[in-house]
Amino acid sequence: MQRILISGVSALALSLGMGGAALADNHSMDLSGETISVFGPWLGVDKEHIEAVLAPFVEKTGANVEYSGSDSFEQQIVIDVQAGSAPNIAIFPQPGLAADLASKGGLAPLEADTTEWVKENYAAGQSWVDLGSYAGPDGNKNHYGFFYKVDVKSLVWYSPDNFADMGYEVPETMEELLALSDQIVADGGTPWCIGLGSGGATGWPATDWVEDIMLRTQSPEVYDQWVSNEIPFDDPRVVEAIETFGTFARNDDWVDGGSAAVSATDFRDSPKGLFEVPPKCYMHRQASFIPSFFPEGTELGTDADFFYFPAFESKDLGKPVLGAGTLFGITNDSKGARALIDYLQTTEAHEIWMARAGFLTPHKGVDTSKYANDTLRGQGDILLNATTFRFDGSDLMPGAVGAGSFWTGMVDYAGGKPAEEVAAEIQSSWDAIK
Repeated sequence: MQRILISGVSALALSLGMGGAALADNHSMDLSGETISVFGPWLGVDKEHIEAVLAPFVEKTGANVEYSGSDSFEQQIVIDVQAGSAPNIAIFPQPGLAADLASKGGLAPLEADTTEWVKENYAAGQSWVDLGSYAGPDGNKNHYGFFYKVDVKSLVWYSPDNFADMGYEVPETMEELLALSDQIVADGGTPWCIGLGSGGATGWPATDWVEDIMLRTQSPEVYDQWVSNEIPFDDPRVVEAIETFGTFARNDDWVDGGSAAVSATDFRDSPKGLFEVPPKCYMHRQASFIPSFFPEGTELGTDADFFYFPAFESKDLGKPVLGAGTLFGITNDSKGARALIDYLQTTEAHEIWMARAGFLTPHKGVDTSKYANDTLRGQGDILLNATTFRFDGSDLMPGAVGAGSFWTGMVDYAGGKPAEEVAAEIQSSWDAIK
């Protein structure tokens, strides 16, 4: 565990210089002498980034902020809450653990003003409120989680040079994407590289495909019901999404190496076909982290770029985005904790990390020119244009399903097993743990 202490003196006479009025309006602006403990998963460079974000809050309030980071955060926060030694604020990598602690009384609800602020100032604001709202000990839902720092998964990577050589344009709808895939085949090429291999986690890339497709074929409410198993995994709407994935992955003409290569190819190796001469494929769907596995020397924006994995125009479901993100929750209530949540609503708190690296935000008030590079700016624009945002469904399902039968089921499906049979087997595994 690493700990940093950020301290400062009261600076009430200083200009606020903030992009929002939340902290200025808060009755606890003068926090001289108060210590606010913050615990999260960020270490190394990310620890330096959050330290930079917190520094202006310290300067403007006089508070002491203690941040502790741990790679065992998920286990330690549960221990701390149970022992009555919880930090003022905990930073959760995903909603599941926060929801569990909220149900046991381990989180304090956020202010109603904060809820309204998120609805009005975050793109797809209601989605962020929904993702941060959980049942409390009394069974009633409250807003507990303030999302800050988001990752995007709904991306298709491609080589601009390859597209330009063939005269291809970036598709803006799913119908156009399907038509482009057919055109590439007609031109003698292969549209997609897909790899599901990941050692003991083989199959997980396919779950992202299915989740993205669910958001593009069904309403957000149906997606939520699927993730919570309110509708069974073998519901026809889920089977349809799996089979739509099959349109890409089980078509020998559409995927590099043919459908038999999909499960056998490691996900880290699968995008390399984009950079072969001639290209082995023209497109690769994967989250924002995948450039880490591009060939050394690949220049983003020139050698490789991305576009939004588009929605079906005919479905009229807006522009859904699949991803992940961290959320701040109050685990030991104090006026300082609430002031810090208010500070996170300012544009300054977002733009500081934006200008560094590895940070995306749905905050509509930020100056997107402050992103560190064009790649982050483009992904930030996707977030700002989102009408719905949902978390990776498999991450929210029970581990035996989301990190078990769903993974293996997708491998079976890619290998030729019928979607109905695969879905029924996944549902059986879910029934077995209820």
